Amino acid sequence: MKKLIYLLLIVFISSCTQEKRPLKGETEYQRSLNAFFKDATKSPLKEKDRRKFDGLDFFKFDSSYVAYAKLTVTPNETPFKMKTSTGRLPMFKKYGEVNFLLFGEAFRLNIYQNLENVEDENYLFLPFLDDTNGETSYGGGRYIETTIPNDSILKIDFNEAFNPYCAYNDKYSCPIVPRANYLPMSVKAGVKAFKKH
Repeated sequence: MKKLIYLLLIVFISSCTQEKRPLKGETEYQRSLNAFFKDATKSPLKEKDRRKFDGLDFFKFDSSYVAYAKLTVTPNETPFKMKTSTGRLPMFKKYGEVNFLLFGEAFRLNIYQNLENVEDENYLFLPFLDDTNGETSYGGGRYIETTIPNDSILKIDFNEAFNPYCAYNDKYSCPIVPRANYLPMSVKAGVKAFKKH
């Protein structure tokens, strides 16, 4: 009887340890994103994927993918309906252009404001495509979120590039990355492609 109780106790402790195992991630950003995806009240994952979820796959953190961009505001842009993965057409506006260097090469991307985001008027949306799409990263491109800086310098950390929710669950409607925001290089930073169960 004592052996049975001892065995049950080991099984119980083992299962508790598995439930409370630390979340994967080598940076605070990666750990917080994994915690968000594990949270049943917020996660974009389908239930069957969330049950088996033990962390997103990330490229290894690389400080070479942190850029300090010159932000040029383009104030007279006409609002437009951004295409999405569904028929929804949210209103966006090009806020400006960011010019930056990565590995000694100069690049420029458009950065946008979601005009339907009434909660945070300082929010900026930076979607991009690169040569990892469809191979090691999500085929539809990735996003970076940031805010309007106090000056003209904007920090862009590609290590914080994430997939649109529709990469995990087709019930979501996700903005399609404009072709103008294609980077002709492999951005080996941020979240990788998701392997569904």
